[in-house]
Amino acid sequence: MTRPLDWAIDGAHWPWRDASRFVDAGGLRWHVQRGIPGAGRPRLLLVHGTGASTHTWRALWPLVATRFEPLAMDLPGHAFSSAPAPQRLALPAMAQSVAALLEALDFRPHLALGHSAGAAIVARMALDGQLDGAGLAAINGAYLPYGGLAAPLFTPLARALHGAGWVARLFARRAADPAVVRRLVEGTGSRLDGDGLALYGRLMTSPAHAAAALGMMAHWDLRALARELPALPAPLHLLVGAADRATPPRQARRVAALRPGSTVEVVPRAGHLVHEEDAAAVARWLVGLPCASPAPRV
Repeated sequence: MTRPLDWAIDGAHWPWRDASRFVDAGGLRWHVQRGIPGAGRPRLLLVHGTGASTHTWRALWPLVATRFEPLAMDLPGHAFSSAPAPQRLALPAMAQSVAALLEALDFRPHLALGHSAGAAIVARMALDGQLDGAGLAAINGAYLPYGGLAAPLFTPLARALHGAGWVARLFARRAADPAVVRRLVEGTGSRLDGDGLALYGRLMTSPAHAAAALGMMAHWDLRALARELPALPAPLHLLVGAADRATPPRQARRVAALRPGSTVEVVPRAGHLVHEEDAAAVARWLVGLPCASPAPRV
């Protein structure tokens, strides 16, 4: 399958489909999932990483939905959300787009959790005053620029590849092979069950989804964010998988040192997708955060 994702077909058995709705905000049509409000439940914002979607929270969702009022979305161009202009895939614009969605939904989170690149979006929103003092948490957060001698070449190369539409189509065709999907996931240090791999496979075989993921990498520049991390309005609470090959635990310790009061907790044997591998450990960590106790804003 290399056609665009169709909610009526590909979403027919999507995880937690009953919580799904489509919302127009910021010039985009968003696929969002929202939990049921409850008295005294803090509002929890969930922002996935590059190339993922709301499905990434499928195991965590039932564990937090009785403690929080969660809200998740497919980021622009990902899965079932519409794609923006390429330049709107840059970090500041992505943060603005998510902020526009929260405003349209009148959703003011008490705790904002991002995974990988989603953590950078949450941090950018906090620095831009778009989260109104929410607590900040991350799972394997990608806050720092790519290291090594090749770092100055990465963005221009990704931008050139993104500009060539055939690259996304080729990737989508290759992802039709389950072995390719498995290797990509396991390359991050994570091991998923068959259902998890099938969901990523469904996403990766969509050229539109692949183009959005490549577009994020093409327009992503974390240098400004890294410089501003000490100015975050709240400490960061960082959860990392000990076996993460994408954003190793040492990066979390570097980030935590930049913002006084930040914390780091490590989940043994888990990789980059720790919330899909050990959702129970993630839920326990979230509930235990100091910013998870007060009642939500109204």
